Amino acid sequence: MQAYRLKGTIDQSGHLIITEAIDLSPGEVEVIVLQPSSPADNFVSSVEPQAATPKSKTSVKAFQDLFKKTEPVPPDFDPDQARWEALKEKHNL
Repeated sequence: MQAYRLKGTIDQSGHLIITEAIDLSPGEVEVIVLQPSSPADNFVSSVEPQAATPKSKTSVKAFQDLFKKTEPVPPDFDPDQARWEALKEKHNL
């Protein structure tokens, strides 16, 4: 499924009016409507990739000490090999 971000308005009778040309083949679509809560929340008229930004702070106090004591993963670490070693140990292979 492909997502598009378009500008539109809702008229007085409650109909959605898309104010931009859409280069899509005819057929059914699913529409998700987001109404800006303030003028600063204006929509952008393009497809924008949204990257996840990792949070550096932990909100769970139980894990704060755990994260402070961890060491970085070595550059030659192979997660598949580590899984295989754990499975061999677990199942006595």
